[in-house]
Amino acid sequence: MINALYILPLSVSWGWVRPTLVSVYGVFILIVIYLLIQDKREPAKSWAWLAAIVLIPIGGIALYMIFGRNHRKEKIYNRKEIADLQLQMESLSARQLYELNSPLFQYRQELKKYKEIITLLLNNNKSLLSARNRVKVLNNGAETFPAILEALRGAQSFIHIEYYIFEKDRIGREVASVLMEKARQGVEVRFIYDDVGSWGLSPKFLRRMKRAGVRVHCFQRVVFPWLTSKINYRNHRKIVVVDGEVGFTGGINIAKRYLTGTRLGIWRDTHLRIEGEAVAALNAVFAMDWLFVSGEKLLDREKYYPASGVDIETPIQIASSGPDSDWESIMQAFFAAMTKSVDHIYITTPYFLPNQAIMTAVEVAAMSGVDVRILLPERSDSRIAHWATQSYISELLEAKVKVYFYRKGFNHSKLIMIDSVFSSIGTANMDNRSFNVNFEVTAILYDEKVTRELEERFLEDLKDSEQVTASDWEARSRWDSFCEGLARLFSPLM
Repeated sequence: MINALYILPLSVSWGWVRPTLVSVYGVFILIVIYLLIQDKREPAKSWAWLAAIVLIPIGGIALYMIFGRNHRKEKIYNRKEIADLQLQMESLSARQLYELNSPLFQYRQELKKYKEIITLLLNNNKSLLSARNRVKVLNNGAETFPAILEALRGAQSFIHIEYYIFEKDRIGREVASVLMEKARQGVEVRFIYDDVGSWGLSPKFLRRMKRAGVRVHCFQRVVFPWLTSKINYRNHRKIVVVDGEVGFTGGINIAKRYLTGTRLGIWRDTHLRIEGEAVAALNAVFAMDWLFVSGEKLLDREKYYPASGVDIETPIQIASSGPDSDWESIMQAFFAAMTKSVDHIYITTPYFLPNQAIMTAVEVAAMSGVDVRILLPERSDSRIAHWATQSYISELLEAKVKVYFYRKGFNHSKLIMIDSVFSSIGTANMDNRSFNVNFEVTAILYDEKVTRELEERFLEDLKDSEQVTASDWEARSRWDSFCEGLARLFSPLM
């Protein structure tokens, strides 16, 4: 009798609670569906999130609220706060913009051919064209780290450094040691690290840097629950600027594996050293990120944006993008350049999860007779992204795109080379995360000499690769095909 008395209230209570919970959950689903409709994003992304919400009860809603919201329209940056920086950029670019229409630029066939893309980036990203630049392509960590350390040790006025991954291993400690040494000498040192990418940086390590005078700030610290809505929006940029004269960007983070490799083999990557006017544009990207994390405006033109003494050599636009941007600037530039190709398109990327625009541009070019080659790693540091990437290979092969697997190690380079004239070296992968979610930066070069150098190295990498044939690809196991299809289904969420 006692047991029955206890059981009766519980059964009555549960009978009331269960339909209530179902009703509440149904309301939450309707709210999320409303938010999906209001976001007006690509239908594929909306359907993928809807599937996740329905197939993963409760967890699907939580994932959407953390990772799925479209913050592009919410403007993570307050545009009014960066108005002064934008005016500074426009002031710095006055001479460059004038030169775009001057006879000085008219004889450069590269600029005439890609004038529409130059204009596009000026309109969608205020990416300023400069021609007084000298660049050096740096292959792998063995060339990149010594070049960066040499530049840091030579700093006289300031160092601005920003990385997605900064680890406290041998490489990280050496870079940090130089930063602290320069700060003690009176050099202004500003350092931004991403809280997710550099998760392993200990408070003790950061306190040492701060005590030495390094101004350290974290990009979007993840503190539950206040910033979980923006945990998905990470700063994937790699930027070093020294005295406003030398700059670096590309695919290499500050970590030992970029030098020594991993269980996958050597770490193949590409970075860029820049001298000249483009360094000011790179520094402007850093300055906007610094304003966001610190509230400090870097407006001293003479100090932070010194005049360049480099002769006209390599035309460059520094393009940035992120969830705060009005447009998908980097993706649009890639799309526009591909549609203008007449001879060849070479792409190296560790992850290939294109949106429909990029996929269409690649396929149309290949079926129009353009030699399109895509170099992917045979093995990846992300199994799910690797499966999703492989899900596109059958379609690429059908469109006559030549696909290669790099077998010597893990190829992490993010490169595009078109018609031996247009090239891009930066931080952006060929995927939705780089085009829409992460804060990215890339150097777009309109120069035959540099592009041919990149293409020669690309062809060398193909020697360490295996071309994928349609017959071999169709012979892979059904399990692999299923995993690829499943990863492809949820790829819009990545």
